[in-house]
Amino acid sequence: MNDDNAVGRVIQDLRRVIAAGAGTRLPSVRELTARHRASPATVARATRRLVAEGLVETVPGRGVFVVDPPGGPPVAPDLSWQAVALGARPAGEEAMQALLAVPPPGAVPLSGGYLDPALQPIAALGAALNRAARRPEAWHRGPVAGSAELRAWFARECGGVWHADDMTVCPGGQAALSTAIRALTAPGEVVLVESPTYLGVLAAARAAGRQVVPVPADADGVRPDLLATALRRTGARLFYCQPLYANPHGGVLRPDRRAAVLAAVRDAGAFLLEDDYARDLGIDGDPPPPLAADDVDGHVVYLRSLTKSVAPGLRVAALGARGPAGARLRSARLLDDFFVAGPLQHAALEFVTSPAWARHRRAVRSALRERRDALLSALRRHAPDLRPDAVPRGGLHLWVLLPDDVGEADLVAAAAAEQVVVFPGQPWHAAEPPAAFLRLTYAAAGAAQLDEGVRRLARALAGVSRRG
Repeated sequence: MNDDNAVGRVIQDLRRVIAAGAGTRLPSVRELTARHRASPATVARATRRLVAEGLVETVPGRGVFVVDPPGGPPVAPDLSWQAVALGARPAGEEAMQALLAVPPPGAVPLSGGYLDPALQPIAALGAALNRAARRPEAWHRGPVAGSAELRAWFARECGGVWHADDMTVCPGGQAALSTAIRALTAPGEVVLVESPTYLGVLAAARAAGRQVVPVPADADGVRPDLLATALRRTGARLFYCQPLYANPHGGVLRPDRRAAVLAAVRDAGAFLLEDDYARDLGIDGDPPPPLAADDVDGHVVYLRSLTKSVAPGLRVAALGARGPAGARLRSARLLDDFFVAGPLQHAALEFVTSPAWARHRRAVRSALRERRDALLSALRRHAPDLRPDAVPRGGLHLWVLLPDDVGEADLVAAAAAEQVVVFPGQPWHAAEPPAAFLRLTYAAAGAAQLDEGVRRLARALAGVSRRG
């Protein structure tokens, strides 16, 4: 991330030089490295991007020079016609873009959906990818549903009652969500979700033209009685559920609710899409088995992703379903993108079947416990008015209730001014939220940085409270 910021600074500086016109010589590499405290490799990357844009050219032995654009001076295009052609913007897009935005330099990230780079097993992943790339079969077309060995691994992970043929490899959990929604429901139909829930599923369902109806959930998971009522009232055929360390609030479906949830779905003749994104992110104790392990008649569609627990670049997940639903999912994936890149599948398999996988899981569990406790401690010391809804036993986030007189948007803006990034609670609700919340992430920064982030957040909170 820091290297990308440095490249951006160099490019911005060079664009000012380019504005001087054709024939202008760019500053030397030595001058640019001193000016921006960047490495020669960073300067070279910036220059290559400008060469690729056709703005500059390298003259061997002389340097880099600004060139005339093809066809003379550029003419500003008139793109206003696109507003009419495109129509309304898809709902939920703004929240997703905000969620995935890279924090500005110097900001403390108390928001984010991935592990801190310091916790990612980069060396082991690089070694796995290197080994995978040397295997000729990794570059072949391969089965549409994905590598048989990788599908077998995912099948074993969801309770031991599934088979490789039940699984379809997908390029990440978000793609798998979109596929499942489109394959299992029709435009205009209702998709039930827990409330609050992962905002990515809200965006995917709405973008696909589905109606989203919330079912209240708490620290013990979704309310089975209200789920049964919602299924009856709406006739929904799909319920999206995160039984384990739910994002954003970290709740776990209580043991005595598991059978009732499955019974409600079975009685309605519906599917339950189980998003098991946090299977490897446990902190306190061992997690319960997936709901898929208790499913007999094919009501559960199982989603397991490696991205959250390993690294953002490992865009590998699997969807599991039995019977005609599995065939429907495979057909949908085929239409979307044929298949996931072979080298990435083989690298994922190399990693999760190596000793490095167990070491990584142990290290992440220990680090997340330390960071979760550090964030809780910092809140108690610096911002006692921000109350965690519950202490999560796993996952990446705290769900924090705000004081009655503090608005989410005001606090998020004030926090940004204090150089700390937080995310509001409203986008995680499919309807009106019951109160104001923040989702605070403890996985994206170390203990000292978390403490500093909460200090800054406390200053922002004090300012907002005074204005109120």
